[in-house]
Amino acid sequence: MAKKEPELPLDDAGRVRTVTEFTREVKELLEGGLRPGWVRGEVSNLRAQASGHVYFSLKDAGAQLSCVLFRGDATRQSVQLRDGLAVLAYGEVSVYEARGQYQLVVRALIEHGAGKLQAELEKLKQRLAAEGLFEAARKKPIPLLPSTVGFITSPTGAAVQDFIRILTRRHWTGRLVVLPAKVQGEGAAAELAALLRVAAALGIFDLLVIGRGGGSIEDLWAFNEEPLVRAVAACPVPVISAVGHEIDYTLCDFAADVRAETPSGAAELISSNYLACVERVDNAGGSMQDIMATRAERARQRLDHARSRLRLLSPATAIEQNFLRLDDLGNRLASALRSAVQLRREALGTARARLAVVSPQKRVAAESHRLLALWKRLESASPQSVLKRGYAIVRDAAGRPVPRAKGLKPGTALVNEFHDGQVRVRVD
Repeated sequence: MAKKEPELPLDDAGRVRTVTEFTREVKELLEGGLRPGWVRGEVSNLRAQASGHVYFSLKDAGAQLSCVLFRGDATRQSVQLRDGLAVLAYGEVSVYEARGQYQLVVRALIEHGAGKLQAELEKLKQRLAAEGLFEAARKKPIPLLPSTVGFITSPTGAAVQDFIRILTRRHWTGRLVVLPAKVQGEGAAAELAALLRVAAALGIFDLLVIGRGGGSIEDLWAFNEEPLVRAVAACPVPVISAVGHEIDYTLCDFAADVRAETPSGAAELISSNYLACVERVDNAGGSMQDIMATRAERARQRLDHARSRLRLLSPATAIEQNFLRLDDLGNRLASALRSAVQLRREALGTARARLAVVSPQKRVAAESHRLLALWKRLESASPQSVLKRGYAIVRDAAGRPVPRAKGLKPGTALVNEFHDGQVRVRVD
């Protein structure tokens, strides 16, 4: 029995809407129900595209609004947008259907002060600087070869992965301890400061790194809070601040002993000294090997020279020289004897050749060959040889050869002689 399909719930209009249809209704509702107007907030997450369009967010203490300033409207604005700038934005709401996201399409901008966050940051920076918290005399030198480094950051962020990957790629041989902490949001600054004090109290770290990856001014705000800045400045262990990207500056950067542009830059700074030391050691080892090889070669040459001189002056050398002279004389005598014997052999061979020319033995052999040839010719012409070749001799009763058939009468008795016997026949 076929299973019955469940019934779909229907709306008041008796149908089920697709996501596209629902989003389009929201779009029509928002764009038709909200009139264009002014919105006040602080700029964050500013992104200028190559197309000329500008994307950013407007924030206040309670909410965030996505905004877009298209190229045609952007060219008409006199306000230089930057993160943290407080502005008044005029525009209308729009819904981007592909993402189901509403945004404010900005048509005009008016600057509305320096921005609350930026103003607070500048005010705190001036006060801490007046206390001498950022003076160069307070900063501690970074150890050239730290054996144990603590990295205070989020254990799940990309920054710590980049940090570890660079140290691994450069074959850094020290020990890295990741100290996990929140890096943004409420309570992040207090947690970072407490962890910094704990790391210093442990007494096992030669160097501490505190930081995170990039973000907006709000994302990085924990590193601008006064308790954390004072904790960084008061830390007895040298501290590297590695917060955000190259263009991002926080108050921890000024309070730390060294500022790295990024967490990856901090890893390169730590491993660069190690690589330089490794290179110096390798170069020194190579130079030492070259020097030792040169000196050993010179000593070997001097030893060989002394051995040569000692060998020339030793009795064993004189005996060896006499042995060589004796062998040379023996070889010369043997060569002379072989030459004399060879000359005698050659003379004997010449005499034998002349004797062979006038010897009668050669003529006897030639006549023997000629006689043998004549005998062979005579033998081939004998009757017996002819009979062996398949011929026969016809003889009469008296034994005389019958040379022709003419004159033979029927009934005449004849004898046919072959090489292996005789056969009697009668003429028919």
